[in-house]
Amino acid sequence: MANAYTQINVHVVFAVKGRENVIRKEVMDQACKYMHGILVNLKQFPLAIGGSKNHVHLFFEQHPDTNLSDIVEKTKSNVSKWINENKMIMGHFEWQRGYGGFSYSRSQRNNVIKYIMKQEEHHKGQTFREEYMEMLNKFEIAFDDRYVFEFYE
Repeated sequence: MANAYTQINVHVVFAVKGRENVIRKEVMDQACKYMHGILVNLKQFPLAIGGSKNHVHLFFEQHPDTNLSDIVEKTKSNVSKWINENKMIMGHFEWQRGYGGFSYSRSQRNNVIKYIMKQEEHHKGQTFREEYMEMLNKFEIAFDDRYVFEFYE
């Protein structure tokens, strides 16, 4: 794409489906590396990837000729397939439908990266539900409670 100069910093959050807190730390660490590779293959520039037992945060610079829904769908489907094929958890693994997507300026990047990389510490004091609802409210995103993630605390 000629003469297209962008900087689109996107923070995406999505959650595990149907079971409580199933992603062990060692699985999360490996899954984050795998998602990094997926994003690179999709022409995105990963800035931070992290999560907790029941959700994931991706922060990346979005390439201008890709759409966010496709990036999230391909990342979620590929990593869940990888988790299942490698039997990294007991039973069948799936992500919940949907995601949260939030944009940040370049001046905010370091704070978002630090936040994502300290997820384990962060969730000692705040549940995923509290975190996610805070993000939706902070960004003034209108939502219907019926369609927000199932939360497992």
